This record gives sequence, structure tokens and C-alpha cells, in this order.
Amino acid sequence: MNGRLPRYVFPDGTYHVGTRGVDGTPIFRSDDDRRFFLRLFADVVQRHDWLVHVFCLMTNHYHLVVEALRDELSAGCQRLNGVYAQTFNRRHGRKGHLFGDRFWSGLIEDEEELQDACAYVLANPVRAGLCEQPGEWPWSGSRTERTAWRIVAP
Repeated sequence: MNGRLPRYVFPDGTYHVGTRGVDGTPIFRSDDDRRFFLRLFADVVQRHDWLVHVFCLMTNHYHLVVEALRDELSAGCQRLNGVYAQTFNRRHGRKGHLFGDRFWSGLIEDEEELQDACAYVLANPVRAGLCEQPGEWPWSGSRTERTAWRIVAP
């Protein structure tokens, strides 16, 4: 046993989810890495029946706000992080852990918390000085945009 408490997930729960690179190292070195992550994310969204509110890919971490329609948050995040880390390591000739720890998640309990979480996620690149407005960052998205994968209707 690894000593970690099991993660309880509410069916139909909405969560702010994320993870960071080990010791703050980059988890995305190129736009190709980001594109691969988004393709994998789209697969996980479909496979695990998630609805996406917003997402944001930074250099050394990512944020998601997703609704897990079934009790599939942990399985989806394990697939997303596991497959991405293996592919990243293979692409970049590295070994070992890519992420500093397992993903973290916080249950969003009401509409106000949802709005706050979405605003926080979309403002990440602005706070980091990567763009002036959230909509300018090419590696984030919101429910007002349409993609090939399931997005919550505005």
C-alpha cells in the first residue's frame, strides 16, 4: 500500500484538475507536445464521458475544468498523464517521472465556484505574462468554442 488515501469522485461532479512537472520542469517542450496532449485529451474526454468547461496548457503544468459524467475522473487522468508521460519521454529521450505527483482535483460545488475556476484557468497565461488577454493564448479553450470533442454548451 502506498499510504495515499483513495480519491472519492462524485458521479456528475465538476472538478478543477491539474498537475505539474516534477520539480517544476517543463511538461511541454514544443507545440508538437501540446498538440499531442490535446489529441490525447480529446480521446480521454470521449472515452471517459467527460464534459469540458475550460483547459489551459502552460509550460510546466496544465489545468482542466471538467465534469465527469460517470465515476471516471481518476481513470481518465491516469490515462491522460500515463500515456502522455510515456510518449513525452520517448520523444525526448528521457526516463523517469515527468509529473511531480499524481494529479490534483478540487470538487466545484456551485455555479459561482465554476465561474471562478474557469476565470482562474483562463487567466493563467495572462498572469504568467504570456499574453495580454486570455483569448490570445493558443493553448487554452473554453466552452464558448467548438472542438471535435465534447464541450459544455454555453
